[in-house]
Amino acid sequence: MDPASELIPLKVHGVLVDPNTDTQIVILRDEQHMDVLPIWVGTAEGTSIRLALEGIVPPRPMSHDLLTSFTEHLGMKVTRVVVTDVKNNTYYATIHLFAHGVERTVDSRPSDAIALALRTKSPIYVTQDVLKRRNADNLDAWLAKLDPQEFGKSETT
Repeated sequence: MDPASELIPLKVHGVLVDPNTDTQIVILRDEQHMDVLPIWVGTAEGTSIRLALEGIVPPRPMSHDLLTSFTEHLGMKVTRVVVTDVKNNTYYATIHLFAHGVERTVDSRPSDAIALALRTKSPIYVTQDVLKRRNADNLDAWLAKLDPQEFGKSETT
């Protein structure tokens, strides 16, 4: 495997509202808390991720709950999701599905892949290349300003 494509496991550290835009930010961290990958997502996706983190099951299935149900009923297992690329500050991901002895990958927005991974208890990865190319301009200063209480409940390791 190409070293640049080596996969690094991430955990969802939390979701917070970006006060400057109508978006939410999913904070992903590696297991050693050395690398942080913030991904801006829409309000619906951020809410879906937050609900999964907090273990809240809505009275009616949301889109990601429906996808989870489909995979279960069709005998598929989500083996992992991978943040595979970043272009012009837009992240790309794949969902890896295993069924009937065959693994397939499906293109996905990272927000949908993360929401599905949390519901199926599947691991989340990022390539080393994406971590290197993320928009790191002033990332440390931005992270220092965040109020940890705004993150909500984070995924346990």
